[in-house]
Amino acid sequence: MLLKAINKYRFYLFLKQKFLGGNIGLWMLLRPDSLAVLKDENCRKSLARYFDVIQNKRYANFKIAKSFPAEFSREDSINDLWRLHEKLTKEFYEFREEVDEGKLNIESIEPPLSYLDLKIEIAERILKKCCFCIRKCEVNRYIGERGFCGCGVDISVSTFFEHIGEEPELVPSGTIFTCGCTMRCLHCQNWTISQWIEKGENYSCEELAQIVDNLHASGCRNANLVGGDPTPWTFHWLKTFKYVKFNIPVVWNSNSYYSVETAKLLAGFADVYLLDFKYGPEDCALKISNAPNYWDACVRNHLYAKEYGELIIRVLVLPNH
Repeated sequence: MLLKAINKYRFYLFLKQKFLGGNIGLWMLLRPDSLAVLKDENCRKSLARYFDVIQNKRYANFKIAKSFPAEFSREDSINDLWRLHEKLTKEFYEFREEVDEGKLNIESIEPPLSYLDLKIEIAERILKKCCFCIRKCEVNRYIGERGFCGCGVDISVSTFFEHIGEEPELVPSGTIFTCGCTMRCLHCQNWTISQWIEKGENYSCEELAQIVDNLHASGCRNANLVGGDPTPWTFHWLKTFKYVKFNIPVVWNSNSYYSVETAKLLAGFADVYLLDFKYGPEDCALKISNAPNYWDACVRNHLYAKEYGELIIRVLVLPNH
């Protein structure tokens, strides 16, 4: 599977070299707004850190999280791990500020266990009693149990490619589409992916990391984690970026229907939250997307995103609704 992924990008680079001279991407021809946005003052103000990361002036959150020490034992209780995580989350942003200001060189810091390792440990425990989304099915995915989303223990990927149809500040975006979703929208544009009509292919986290690095090498500005929805695969994404080598910002492209636990794990990991704001406080979410309590989750997660990262909001427009 990894060889297949590498060959895809070798073929892409061949085409770019042959037909575009190797110096220009197709996205530059089709999406000139994605170049113009680099000089847009409003965008640069709202996504200041993201723009610095894509220009390699600052480190992505996951790179800093890998260098931020965390002292814990695999034998610690989940409650103890959460208490430590809450403490370190506050300290992480102080640590990041020092890194951003050039006071610390994270390239020389390799702790035995890191803040990212702590997130991975907590997320792995959650797989045994799954509560990544609001539904909190509490299934043990390690023994084959599956909840509403249908996701098991092995991450399933539908496709990945250089996406030129996203917001201009994201294009070209290294999108990775995973199978399964926490909602069931009647208007879903990725129904075959979200509802497992298409099964996808399983990848190890090391293989996914290589895919992310390949996307970066081909010119993608970011790693855009999408689906379906990335929420059921929170553990796998955290672990994947333990192995990613390049400095690439993480875009969490979600329906916003994830739990407090997931929101906490995303703090200090996601650089940009690309969140849907699909419905208001009425029963539309339940009728159209089978998503009870969507409003509460959506509002809370947008507030978390604004506090702990940079935020792009997508508002759903439904005809005659």
